[in-house]
Amino acid sequence: MPSAEETSVYQDRPDVRPTRRDKIAAAGSELIGGPAGRWALRGSSGRLTPVRVVALVAIGMFALGMVQKMPCYNWAWFRGTSSQYTHACYSDIPHLFLGRGFSEGLIPYFDRLPGDMEYLEYPVLTGLFMQVASWLNLADGSVQNQEQTYWMINAGMLMICTAVIAVCVARTHRRRPWDALLLALAPAFALTATINWDLLAVALTAAAMLMWSRGRTLAFGILIGLATAAKLYPVLLLGPLLLLCWRAGKWREFTTATLGAAGAWLVVNLPVMLLAPEGWKKFYTFSRERQVDFGSFWLIITQRTGEPLEVESVNTYATLLMLLACAGIAALTFTAPRRPRFAQLAFLVVAAFILTNKVYSPQYVLWLIPLAALARPRWRDFLIWQACEVMYFLGIWMYLAYTTSPKHQGLPTEGYQLAIALHLIGTLYMCAVIVRDILMPERDGVRNDGSDDPSGGVLDGAGDVFVLGHRATHPPRHVAQAVEGPRVEWGAQTEASGAGPQPSA
Repeated sequence: MPSAEETSVYQDRPDVRPTRRDKIAAAGSELIGGPAGRWALRGSSGRLTPVRVVALVAIGMFALGMVQKMPCYNWAWFRGTSSQYTHACYSDIPHLFLGRGFSEGLIPYFDRLPGDMEYLEYPVLTGLFMQVASWLNLADGSVQNQEQTYWMINAGMLMICTAVIAVCVARTHRRRPWDALLLALAPAFALTATINWDLLAVALTAAAMLMWSRGRTLAFGILIGLATAAKLYPVLLLGPLLLLCWRAGKWREFTTATLGAAGAWLVVNLPVMLLAPEGWKKFYTFSRERQVDFGSFWLIITQRTGEPLEVESVNTYATLLMLLACAGIAALTFTAPRRPRFAQLAFLVVAAFILTNKVYSPQYVLWLIPLAALARPRWRDFLIWQACEVMYFLGIWMYLAYTTSPKHQGLPTEGYQLAIALHLIGTLYMCAVIVRDILMPERDGVRNDGSDDPSGGVLDGAGDVFVLGHRATHPPRHVAQAVEGPRVEWGAQTEASGAGPQPSA
């Protein structure tokens, strides 16, 4: 009778378990009994499949993040300004329940708000999310009780978004579900998940990338359009997709995705745009008029020079820097020896937007964490970056405690500038190792088993029709070979006859 190893359906496939390929993951697994052995069940058998484990871990970490906010939930949000900063548990959610008229039953975009902010300064789908939570808030009694209930309702809705993100990231790379543990265990994710409503856009973006990986281009476009209706950054993913589809000649698929995104965005925005134009455009005018704010290198320049920067000048310079970054990403895409993976370019373009922007709120790290898990699933690099982000998370609250406390207890300006620098360096470090993986695909952990782009959908295994430079017209010398099946001759021009890339032995 043959042994279990001889009859395993996985015997002819490379082992992509992180505990077998990543020393940090292997060391961390000792906390739960060590790396899985060869007799461990793999695949989808059993109740605790990898996707379910990842989702449960993500929900558990989200719950720990809620516990971290308990000092504010119990009293610090309501007793003085600096207490919520010294406990590092600040959240916009309870404050905006009052500040944006939800406690008074005002309708976002339609009803003018009292105070300096005339209308809600969030995109339409996020405004709807906030409104639904206020409708579910049936708490009576004190304003404090209503704020606590509103935060708890939003936290429950954001926990659902967290589960969606975890499942989508775990399923995007079919054979690498455990990479999503990077997301599930990310400390910055747990710490920032309930500061604001960003997880709605992150969940829609993660679902969109899952749809693209399955070749469902229209569904991808619709979800990206909805995500852009919740937050601006998801529309940036169409840029890398344009470059990749250009290199692969997949114009029909790109057009379908773009039209789907535009249509979904219009379906959400058009009614408010027509019925409440002043309220609808507040998000865009606020973004344009917003002064240099926390977390940006522009703030370091302002504080170090002592001279305020004109907001119009910063907008212009930030736009130019972003365009230069996009030009560099385009050059990288067309000259790389193998077509970059979608997740790699998605991380780079969103990181460029964050690095050049005039504000960096702590929760913006949520935009990058799912992309990082797909683009660079290496625990060492991921944890280095996360350490920098956690230091920034602590730095901004200690700085605000310093500036709001009469005794100036907290982190002075120079210390906060160091925290900003750590955030910038950590993000640049992740960009650097991803660029290295693109230029040296044999270093790419996702590709070193012979895969192309598990999140690429119609791009996965496709040939090239447009490349630039000598590197892209010749395959790299040390590209990992597939263990079985045909291998695409990456970087070669498609035959004029229209035949696709030819397999090699």
